[in-house]
Amino acid sequence: MRMIVYKKHLLGFLFILGIGIFNEGDAQDLHFSQFYEAPLLRNPALAGLYEGDIRVQGVYRSQWNSISFPFETGSVNAEYKFGVGKGNDFLTVGTQVMYDKAGTVGLRTTQFLPLVNFHKSLSDVRNTYLSLGFMGGMVNRRLDRSKVTTNSQYDGFYYNGSLPDGESFLSGYSYADMSVGMSFSSTLGANQQHNFFTGIGYHHFNKPVNSFYKNISHLPKWVFSAGVKLNLDDLTYVTFNGDMTTQTPFKEYILGGLYSKRLGEDEGPMYTVHGGVYYRYNDAIIPVIKFDVRKISFGISYDINVSSLAPASKNRGGFELSISYITSRPHNTPVILCPKF
Repeated sequence: MRMIVYKKHLLGFLFILGIGIFNEGDAQDLHFSQFYEAPLLRNPALAGLYEGDIRVQGVYRSQWNSISFPFETGSVNAEYKFGVGKGNDFLTVGTQVMYDKAGTVGLRTTQFLPLVNFHKSLSDVRNTYLSLGFMGGMVNRRLDRSKVTTNSQYDGFYYNGSLPDGESFLSGYSYADMSVGMSFSSTLGANQQHNFFTGIGYHHFNKPVNSFYKNISHLPKWVFSAGVKLNLDDLTYVTFNGDMTTQTPFKEYILGGLYSKRLGEDEGPMYTVHGGVYYRYNDAIIPVIKFDVRKISFGISYDINVSSLAPASKNRGGFELSISYITSRPHNTPVILCPKF
């Protein structure tokens, strides 16, 4: 019994602290299945690609309730865009805030990352933009040292929490983190009724130290993103989104789409219903339902785990909720072009 209890505590400790203590930064960044609801985490150059002037989005994720202490992640991003100069160029300013809590030792990560994104208009008649974005701020990581158990705290056959853990790692630290990205967005079709974008983001390019124990640099991350919105008629459209993420030695691929139907008055539909599915390669199938009520959107998704952990998790993965609010300020000038998706 002593060995079973010991192994349980030790494995939990190694799993939680393995990110940055024992490995050379071999860990992936946090991510969402509704990744399109957290665009700034994909690429800072995706800020401002929406119809309107102000956007606020939030996503909450709870994962692995079936096999361990739940991992909980929350993200909030806010954006505000405005014209610059005499042409159709735009600037978007905003911020990305994220909080994560994981495992038995209460490992907490908090990010506060302001951003700026410049959109250069490439056409006077189309919504065609080349955007360059930069995001940078502070990240804090902390754990509850009182919940850490190690071999040094076992007195003979029994665990003794009053004994020192015998380790010299920190209980918390902070670092500056920076990302940069580019995106290209435009329209398709004879009447410019369809929209698309593609982009590339480079995260942690300043290679910050990310460790409780050693001077280990954060692994840089590349994110390649693309999306297209196709209008089938005045009230129906489909949207496809995909990301390819590489953070050596890890890679992640996620792709899927939503079918959307506007309901209500033809001249100004009050509601939109979305339904679809996404797939994270070798990991999860993700059904999604989303509802728009005028300026507010609500999304629900659930990861059906199909990875090697499926027998232990019983195919239960992560549950996510999202909310988005988009609005426009009053305009006293003629309508001008702006980037959107």
